[in-house]
Parts: sequence; C-alpha cells; structure tokens
Amino acid sequence: MMWILILGELGVFGAFFVGFAVAHALDPTGFEASQARVGRVLGGIATVVLVTSGWSAAVALQRKRAGLDPGPALIGSMVLGLAFLGTKAVDYADKFAHGIDIDTNTFWTLYFLMTGFHAMHVVLGVVIIGIIYFNDSLENIETGTAFWHMVDLIWVLLYPLVYLLRS
Repeated sequence: MMWILILGELGVFGAFFVGFAVAHALDPTGFEASQARVGRVLGGIATVVLVTSGWSAAVALQRKRAGLDPGPALIGSMVLGLAFLGTKAVDYADKFAHGIDIDTNTFWTLYFLMTGFHAMHVVLGVVIIGIIYFNDSLENIETGTAFWHMVDLIWVLLYPLVYLLRS
C-alpha cells in the first residue's frame, strides 16, 4: 500500500514540476526576478538537514536488520525532520515580512504550493517515524523509511528546480 501512495505522490509532484516549467516558460522575466529573492543558502541548509535525516532513517533500518536498537537513529530522523520544518518556517516568515505571499505572482504561488505541500509530507513523515519508534518491527521501519526517502527525493528535485536553476 505504501508503494501505491509513494507512486501517487511522485505523480502529484511531477505535475507540479511540469506546471512550474510551463509557467516559467510563459514568464521567464518574472520568474527570474522572483527566483532572485529565494533563500538559496537557507534552502541549501534545509537540503543538508533533510538528506541527513534520510541517512539517519537508513541507519535505523540497518540497525534493526542487525538486531540493534533503531531508536536513536529514528529519533535523529524526527529531530532533523523538525529542523527542516524550522528552516521552512524561517523562510516563510522572511517572505511574509517582505510582503511576499501566495498571491504575489505565479512564481510565488507555485513556490508556496510546492514547498508547502512538501512540508506537509515532512510533517506526515515525522509522524510516521514517531509511530514506528513505538512499534519498530522490521516491516514498519522499511515502510516508514521508504516514505521518508520519497520525501527526500522530492526535495532533492524541488530545491534545484525552484532555488537554483535559471533560464
């Protein structure tokens, strides 16, 4: 069942990415001006934090397979997931303080929709990891880490597309 969810979510984000590319092609000047205002460094920090959280989830799985306690690695994944959400909160607060919101223009609409939808997946991932912390069967950890790695994958694609690539 988790694989069906993962494939569905990848399809939704794929549609977001296609929509972003089309909107960018229709308004390259507007997108360039808006992309110049994204927080590349903070986004880079968020990327390192989230990928490290995925690594921690993988360590939890390895530990469980080796008959060791996966708990510390699961806690690490949750804490890093929350730290990622903290970077998004700082980022959004900065945008709002500068008068930028979801209605500013098409770039910012897509920015907030894509990053916000991704953040909701991080919240769900933290909840899933919290649940498997208390019921750490091998199957649960495998399922939870598969979801978490999908969340990582989406961000690893979203960050360069939205924050780094220019026309």
